[in-house]
Amino acid sequence: MIEKLKEIIQRYNELHEKLSDPNVTSDLKEYTRLSREHSNLTPVAEKSMEYLNAYDQLQEFEQILSGNDADLKMIVQDEMEDLKALITKLEEELKVLLIPKDPDDDKNTILEIRGGTGGEEAALFAGDLYRMYMRYAERMSWKIELMNLNESETGGIKEAVISIIGNGAYGDLKFESGVHRVQRVPATESSGRLHTSAATVAVLPEAEEVDVQIVEADLKIDTYRASGAGGQHVNKTESAIRITHLPTGLVVTCQDETSQHKNRDKAMKVLRSRLYEVQQEKLHKVRAQERKSMVSTGDRSAKIRTYNFPQGRVTDHRINLTLYKLNNIIDGDLAEIIEALKIADLQFRMGEA
Repeated sequence: MIEKLKEIIQRYNELHEKLSDPNVTSDLKEYTRLSREHSNLTPVAEKSMEYLNAYDQLQEFEQILSGNDADLKMIVQDEMEDLKALITKLEEELKVLLIPKDPDDDKNTILEIRGGTGGEEAALFAGDLYRMYMRYAERMSWKIELMNLNESETGGIKEAVISIIGNGAYGDLKFESGVHRVQRVPATESSGRLHTSAATVAVLPEAEEVDVQIVEADLKIDTYRASGAGGQHVNKTESAIRITHLPTGLVVTCQDETSQHKNRDKAMKVLRSRLYEVQQEKLHKVRAQERKSMVSTGDRSAKIRTYNFPQGRVTDHRINLTLYKLNNIIDGDLAEIIEALKIADLQFRMGEA
């Protein structure tokens, strides 16, 4: 372990020097890559230095205890137990820090919500989820950008695509990917029957240009007039954008802005993130043959959570967590669920380490 920690500190110092090198600072792609690695290494490098200092101190104390100076021995014996307790504590902290971190955790995120099975009730539930995530983002002081919104006739949401900008946005929300199920009596239901419907959530790390290279020749770009429920998105110019990535068949639309240029920029941001996800999924499939975590699969077809309105209950099926505070959760109070999912994922990865 000592050698591994020394290697981490050496690499951290190398990165620090490289980031001051004019040849590196002039290369944006390389500078961004090294900055990200430096930032990820900082917590474990600092903790490693603290641990090695304490370890060296312990070695000195043991040498003193094997010597003949009675006064020094007495002083050392008084401090020895506290130093051993500190080393044990630092070892436990390092075990957590040394677990490979998801390099995407600190990124901004693209959040996609779509109504699933259940018709108009599913669209209304998708609208509830949209507001839930918007309120959580507000609690976290994150910036929100609406990329695309397709509303239903009764005020629900058929599809919403949102960019959430803030440190750790993807790391907080990545476990939300999957099928969310609702059980409640719809307002339109006169007999009081309980209905079950669903909405799908996809959470993508926002890819930067250094993560995904897109060739302009691979894109088919169409423009059209924006339209939407209630007429609020309708305009008379062809400002809406549809981008098709020909090699993969991925299609992205954006019509929220009145400017065609702004819609194109937003659509490219979503396309880049979806292509990045495709790349990551290929890697995950390879890794999944060796390991599988119910928390971190992010399988969009998996039913991950049920919101039962008559019982005021929210159940996350992956970690068997049930909370009787549905109104608070729907109002954006997701902290307890997100923290529990993070802990479960960390425990799983510690078991693998």
